[in-house]
Amino acid sequence: MAKQPHLLVESGELHDVALLPGDPGRVDRIAGHCEESEVVAENREYKIVNARYEGSPVTICSTGIGCPSAAIAVEELANVGVESLIRVGTTGALQADIEVGDVVVATGAAKDEGTTERYERDTVPAVPDYDVLSGLVEAAGTRSEPVHVGPIASDDAFYAETDEYIEAWERAGVLSVEMEAAAIFTLARRKGLRAGALCTVDGNLVAGTQKGETEGEELPKKAKDNVERAIAIALDAATDL
Repeated sequence: MAKQPHLLVESGELHDVALLPGDPGRVDRIAGHCEESEVVAENREYKIVNARYEGSPVTICSTGIGCPSAAIAVEELANVGVESLIRVGTTGALQADIEVGDVVVATGAAKDEGTTERYERDTVPAVPDYDVLSGLVEAAGTRSEPVHVGPIASDDAFYAETDEYIEAWERAGVLSVEMEAAAIFTLARRKGLRAGALCTVDGNLVAGTQKGETEGEELPKKAKDNVERAIAIALDAATDL
């Protein structure tokens, strides 16, 4: 099979399990938890590293921001033989009791975006694979790390999240909002892959805070520090897939 046009990888170059951060800079951060790592490709928002964690091979691939770029990543990862995907991202809380730095494991993602409607009706659910979902929860339990488990929303418009928007999702019991999970879940299911997602909370929209608003950096310090928790949980779960 020819080299993929965006990821710039070929069949057989990547491992069966891939961790998917949005931020290319977080690829190196995840690789820093591993015993060994090697950059495979780097193009646009996509940086890909092959690594080994506790003896298990894992690929780390950034997806960029939003469902369109995440969908491209999943399409091309599927084309070269990747079988399981774990999104390791950040998210904005939609419930008052979820604090910055907490970790959310998604049981499903509301399709508040436009990418997946090009593939299927919006009534088809965007849900994770059960084995990946349960593996993330179990890995968190083994580490005695508390996590919030429940539905999230995937949204296209970061700066269009109005008070009415936030209130509607809060009333519905949706835990948080991010920008990629719906596409990852949908494309994985359609491609016969397994997928799951866990995200570190970087702001609380109910409280009126978003990342980057208070400290001059994208992530608040507590969220930045606690990303390490999510990375460790994801890597532990990946070894059992």
